[in-house]
Amino acid sequence: MNRRRIAVAALALLALSGCSSEKADKAEAKPTASRADGARQAVDSYISALNARSATDLIRIGGVKDEAWSRREAAKILAAKGGRGWKVSNLDIEHDMGPTTGSAHLSATDKAGKAMTDTFTVTRDKGTWHLMVFSGQPHPPGKTPASTAQPTSSS
Repeated sequence: MNRRRIAVAALALLALSGCSSEKADKAEAKPTASRADGARQAVDSYISALNARSATDLIRIGGVKDEAWSRREAAKILAAKGGRGWKVSNLDIEHDMGPTTGSAHLSATDKAGKAMTDTFTVTRDKGTWHLMVFSGQPHPPGKTPASTAQPTSSS
């Protein structure tokens, strides 16, 4: 009889430790979900900024300074894609470059049925997710931008 009680107690302890482990696994999985949720919210905010034709919101989502160059670039983006009633039809976010950087693959359709697909780099800076939608950020004074030209031989 004692053996039976010990066996039942051991099984109960195993079951409880399994539940505890499952809870720990879920707690560990939560940061991944919030990373995806934060990046997803940034993409949703991008679509809202396009639909509202808001340069200010676009600049905020892009994580760049509100300056003349960013206003000009935001105006170009909004002229091409703004005010069209975009609705996201598919969004895949992969944290393929680490916990604070990843890729967002977006498919959306405007109210006229025209499709748009785009791929963005998503980054988290100081807890806020941004989309890399601005490409014309000026380089700091005294710094030379990296070249994408073919290297030349020096011989």
